[in-house]
Amino acid sequence: MSKEKTAGQLLQEKLTMTKKTGWEGLSENDKKTAFEFAERYKLMLSACKTEREWTAATISLLSMYGFKDIDTALSSNDSPKMAPGTLVYRNCHNKALAFAIIGKKPPTEGMNILGSHIDSPRLDLKSTPLYEDGGFAYFDTHYYGGIKKYQWMSIPLALHGIVILKDGTSVKITLGEEENEPALVITDLLPHLAHEQMEKKASELVNGEELDALIGSIPYPEKDIKEAVKLNTLKLLNDKYGITEEDFAGAELELVPAGKARDIGFDQSMIGAYGHDDRCCAYPAIQALLEFAPSQEHPNIIPEKTLVVYLSDKEEIGSYGNTGADARFFEDFIHDLCGDVPNSRFHQALQKSAMLSADVGAAYDPRFSGVYDKNGSPYLGKGISLTKYTGSRGKYGASDANAEYYNKVTQILNEAKVPWQFGDLGKVDKGGGGTIALYAAKLGIEVLDCGIAVLSMHSPFEIISKIDLYNTYRAYLAFLKDA
Repeated sequence: MSKEKTAGQLLQEKLTMTKKTGWEGLSENDKKTAFEFAERYKLMLSACKTEREWTAATISLLSMYGFKDIDTALSSNDSPKMAPGTLVYRNCHNKALAFAIIGKKPPTEGMNILGSHIDSPRLDLKSTPLYEDGGFAYFDTHYYGGIKKYQWMSIPLALHGIVILKDGTSVKITLGEEENEPALVITDLLPHLAHEQMEKKASELVNGEELDALIGSIPYPEKDIKEAVKLNTLKLLNDKYGITEEDFAGAELELVPAGKARDIGFDQSMIGAYGHDDRCCAYPAIQALLEFAPSQEHPNIIPEKTLVVYLSDKEEIGSYGNTGADARFFEDFIHDLCGDVPNSRFHQALQKSAMLSADVGAAYDPRFSGVYDKNGSPYLGKGISLTKYTGSRGKYGASDANAEYYNKVTQILNEAKVPWQFGDLGKVDKGGGGTIALYAAKLGIEVLDCGIAVLSMHSPFEIISKIDLYNTYRAYLAFLKDA
């Protein structure tokens, strides 16, 4: 017979918060559902390693559900307002995207918004990347976002991106992902000759100018040709893609880790991959909103509120540029959803709206416990991570959610029985970071960071929990349902 709980034990249950793993009490059927959700995510993550690829894949998915370009919808609609149930999207230079389902209540009465970013740290090719040295051809790079540069040495890399040729033709390039394709690599120094290198601080172990990828070694077969290896490499690129050296100047070519997302652990409970930050939050956001799109099972479904998903670019470098969250793209999209209304009503619509900044958190790693706050850091597998404030060292650059909104979100999660946890980003003086929440708050939108805890964040191979991925989808679904 089990003993009755003491008064102290009952009081402890009532007053304290226990971090339970999301696997506890999970039925075999729910576990199967979570694993199946993870498999679909792995497929998209493996296929889409750049913001362009993610945008294109999402638009393709939206089109299957009946979403239309908002400018087409507006031009074909005599009314300045879109009818409830209208499904629209807007593509921002093929690198950012916003899409929405118009609800029964007009957008001016407030919207439920999920905002994520779809760019990830990587190596961009410079404007004049191709050069020859010591009988080798190389690509010169400039790293994008916060990385540990030494992590990118001696791993297989794939080339993704586009080149616009002189005649205006856009050439898409994906090289190094398939087993029968060549990969690229950044060479490292052998230990026998690395004594001086190993004496350096980790931040100085590799400098940015040393992150050049090895791409060829066969010279063009003709005498008296200077830089014959470079020429032969250019010929190969020209034969396959039509590229000349001049075409590199405006190209968008990125080096990313080659290979597919993989299960981690004997229990297959985790996923290791490049680009979890922040596509592991973008994917459940997309899937959650699509639950409200008409289907054969629910042809007449219309949500109460207008629902929006915003996928931004350039978050890893400050959200600048015309595809970043600091631009006018998202604000203009919301304005068009609201229709021809006075500016005062439009701004009121923003202030009545609620948003989850769907961005990742830094999962507690027991091997590096010294930089984490054990009481406030999120743990892998223990639910979606709520980060009340971002920023660094004194909350500089922070978006800090107010108490009322934080409470509203936690109540939604509790009612939906979605496990959640606190999400501080390390100890106070050890670091910090930012998200797109700052830019949503600037518009007057209530916003809270709410996403998945990630191990080895910003590395070429990040790790998340499958149950966190699935529970994040459930969390976003519950949030969108809130009327």
